[in-house]
Amino acid sequence: MNEKRQKGLPNYPGSFLTHSLLTILIIGEAVAIIAQAFFLARAITFLFQRMPIGDVVTDIGFFFAAFIIRYVLTHIEVAIAERYAINTARMLRGKLLHRYFHQNLSFVQQLGTGHLVTLLMEGVDHVKKYVEIIGIRMIKTAIIPIAIVIYVYFYDPISSIILVVTVPIVVVFMILLGMAAEKMADKQYATYTRLSNHFIDSLKGLETLTYLGKSRQHAKKIGRVSSDYRKATMKTLRVAFLSSFALDFFTSLSIAFVAVGLGLRLIDGEITLLPALTILILAPEYFSPIKQVGKDYHATLDGQIAMTEINTLIEGGGSKVTTANSSLQWDAASTLAFYDITIKMKEKLLLNNLSFQMKTGMIGIVGASGAGKSTLLHILAGRLQPSEGDMFLNGKKVESLNDESWLSQIAYIPQQPYIFPLSLADNIRFYRPKASDEQVQQIIQKIGLEDFVATLPNGMEEKIGEGGRALSGGQEQRVALARALLSEKPIILLDEPSSHLDIETEYEIKQLILHLFKGRLVVLATHRLHWMMQMDHIFMLEQGHLMEQGTHEELVAKRGKYEQFIQWRREEGK
Repeated sequence: MNEKRQKGLPNYPGSFLTHSLLTILIIGEAVAIIAQAFFLARAITFLFQRMPIGDVVTDIGFFFAAFIIRYVLTHIEVAIAERYAINTARMLRGKLLHRYFHQNLSFVQQLGTGHLVTLLMEGVDHVKKYVEIIGIRMIKTAIIPIAIVIYVYFYDPISSIILVVTVPIVVVFMILLGMAAEKMADKQYATYTRLSNHFIDSLKGLETLTYLGKSRQHAKKIGRVSSDYRKATMKTLRVAFLSSFALDFFTSLSIAFVAVGLGLRLIDGEITLLPALTILILAPEYFSPIKQVGKDYHATLDGQIAMTEINTLIEGGGSKVTTANSSLQWDAASTLAFYDITIKMKEKLLLNNLSFQMKTGMIGIVGASGAGKSTLLHILAGRLQPSEGDMFLNGKKVESLNDESWLSQIAYIPQQPYIFPLSLADNIRFYRPKASDEQVQQIIQKIGLEDFVATLPNGMEEKIGEGGRALSGGQEQRVALARALLSEKPIILLDEPSSHLDIETEYEIKQLILHLFKGRLVVLATHRLHWMMQMDHIFMLEQGHLMEQGTHEELVAKRGKYEQFIQWRREEGK
């Protein structure tokens, strides 16, 4: 973490109004603190002077009133700061997701999927905590100590000078210990990021590792990464605990300076009991916000680190979605050509010098895991910009497919479609939110879900997904097909759409895809053999290279890499 850390609070929508309101409330809290100390000191002083309890009741009443006002104001401040933090977290997640879905995918692959997920989930939560805590502490640190020291100055200038002089001692140690804790937290977060990426990559390659007999060996690597994270966490906690102890010690020492000075001057008669007691009660309140900032600094280090990365990611460069280009239109007669397309990521070649053409029909992209199938789909979806090479649509050179007009023509069906916690009808309306009930009903019939819908108490308005009716893998895939079919989009991208289904369901889904998407450009990335014979054209990939292309019959006749791939899959029983 060598980047310059963002200091202070992010300037997000609503921040000025929130901070203004918090400032007013904290000024009220400062007045309540001073009133509380004053009336408590008066009550104790009068009782010490043996005044009747009846003469002290008024001061005690004012003390409790100030205490209640302070308590109420504090809770209102926390509620406002929490609401602002929640809104900030929601906005950050929205911006991160917008960046992921609407800009070039290369930045995600450079970061690592695990890192991005960490930022979206835990990173944003850390920022939420940071904004919630620091939003109040910064203002309190700026207002309450100043209000107290001004009040004390009019009571006893010497005590106010002692309060001001002792602050730098606490601040210096806060800075020294804070720098040490910050360095440790940076290392911890970097280790956690590496652990997240390592874990996600391990999940993706679990099948391959098991097949190669490397699962036990890889488990040891996961153990080492986990141990590194544990050690980094313990080092950070040790520094945090040490710094908390040091802060408590030096603030207590500063209060002691004030107390000793007041005691000596009280004995010499230079100051009376009432002001001395008032100042002594206010001294801990004076140092409390300063000390709390030190403690909160360590508690929110992860939030500061995450906020810096999130802001860099949101505001950073990258290929953004361009405005609609009318020339990027696909129809039955269209052709899409690629010449010497290369994708590099961190000096690693994902695709190397691919040249091919696509036209309307069923296009199969086959190859083993890691061959580059998903990368090629990302290029077609406009999510990745080729590092080298040229693209032509209908004979015209295209600089980028990351364009609104092109993206609006694509429907994507992943291996495991996401089901939103909405009604079945609203899930199907994913691409066309304004589609009528009649249109949705027609699609339900086409994909063979009418029998299932008939069993639902609320029909197609039944809530599905999280918190609703659970769906089988086949039903989820049919919902994804319904979305694409209702969208009437001319380009359909499918990434292993049936690999997790049983044989019978897979066959039904296959027949639906072959029947319903005729006349469209359907690009299917798979390593399932039974799809091959239905493909109009097949691209055989191996480690990012286009080894062969043609129809199933043509590739089998070549007796090359494609046939070797088929033999390997048959030996696996797939």
